[in-house]
Amino acid sequence: MSKHPSPREVFLALVNGVAEGRWDALPSLYAEKTDVVHPFDPLRAPALRSRDELRDHFRPAGIGPRVERRPADITIHDTTDPEVIVAEFSYQGTIDGKPFTQPGIFVVRVRDGEIVSSRDYFDHLTMARDRGRLDDLVASITA
Repeated sequence: MSKHPSPREVFLALVNGVAEGRWDALPSLYAEKTDVVHPFDPLRAPALRSRDELRDHFRPAGIGPRVERRPADITIHDTTDPEVIVAEFSYQGTIDGKPFTQPGIFVVRVRDGEIVSSRDYFDHLTMARDRGRLDDLVASITA
């Protein structure tokens, strides 16, 4: 019987992979069929339901601000369901040399070492502001 990574280990691989820009490796942390939502997304993007959709989601957008980040202030709460954790953390770093902190909370279900569902709570407005994209976001919301 093979030992799969725990939900805690998978979450840590995810946030460290994002911080290190390992975009090609991140989709493999998810099950082929998954359910990833960003409930605070002001544009209400649809759920990501497959590894292929996650591959597109994690693909770098091209030219943009230079972002350097690291996960910090990580607190992982176990639940009564051994597949589910609640993880509080923040990304801290710089965007084009200006410091930022982006707190987040993920509610993650991991089965057989793969994420089968995740609710990723971020403050999208602050993130857009920090990246110099707030006006674009507001225009998209009001369109």
